[in-house]
Amino acid sequence: MKVVNLKQAILQAWKERWSDYQWAINMKRFFPRGATWDILNLAEALLEQAMIGPSPNPLILSYLKYAISSQVMTLPACCLPFDDFSRDLCVQSLLEIMDMFCDRLSCHGKAEECIGLCRALMSALNWLLRCAAFYTEKVKETLEQAAAESQLKMCLERLEKMLSSTKNRALIHIAKLEETSSWSTVEQSLIKLGENLNSLSNSPLRSQADDCVSLIKSIPTMLSVHSEQLNKTGFPTVHAVVLLEGTMNLTGETQPLVEQLMMVKRMQRIPSPLFVLEIWKACFVGLIESPEGTEELKWTAFTFLKIPQVLVKLKKYPQGEKVS
Repeated sequence: MKVVNLKQAILQAWKERWSDYQWAINMKRFFPRGATWDILNLAEALLEQAMIGPSPNPLILSYLKYAISSQVMTLPACCLPFDDFSRDLCVQSLLEIMDMFCDRLSCHGKAEECIGLCRALMSALNWLLRCAAFYTEKVKETLEQAAAESQLKMCLERLEKMLSSTKNRALIHIAKLEETSSWSTVEQSLIKLGENLNSLSNSPLRSQADDCVSLIKSIPTMLSVHSEQLNKTGFPTVHAVVLLEGTMNLTGETQPLVEQLMMVKRMQRIPSPLFVLEIWKACFVGLIESPEGTEELKWTAFTFLKIPQVLVKLKKYPQGEKVS
């Protein structure tokens, strides 16, 4: 592997006015195959060079955006090293970059990479909270009140967008379980924001901030709430129907099974999401408990070939409430 100074490489790209595509090609030559650019601190190096002045360097910022859109860099990593919130234009650029990932986070890598994404998302949450706390404090200054409210509005919009996704909150919950010390930092930022909210006179902004605070405070209880719901709602009949079909009628027509399941659903008034969940749970129980060899292969085929067809027919089944 050729050792390269990231700072020198970025400055060379800027001096020679490389396009974002040309920059990506040249940078890939320097890195070992299979290495993620986050490990090499590329986001931090790009951010350092892009944010040197009072306003961001548009060319270097385009390199950062290209890396994010190409999914060669975990998305929240782009903002975390920057904490000079007094530079409004730089903060605006980073908040706009937040729009690139708030509603489309995904991880198709190894388990440690997925955990890394959870941690990065929690760090991004903390960054947004610190940003919001800074501008709520700045709103108190009469001369800069309008500008501070505008910046706060942008920050709260991204915070609300991130937290409105149940998936994002679940990822943050995973990160909380992995790193309790980092979650403590989030709680401290939350306390600071709450203290500053008391003096915020703008009602819409205060209401928006209160909603975000409530969502964050609900994250630690997500698992217990769902556990309570699942404990209160057990549907063994669904399990019995599915397990019987997988054991006795593996290759039969799907329609009779659809009819039986729909009858159970209607009689027990099972909500559609829980209904689908119970079907999958029954399949995986059968798969786990089947002995290795032919039986395991049969259950695998039943779970991943027959059941998807059954679910499609259930979704199309004429009814008042569709299976989602």
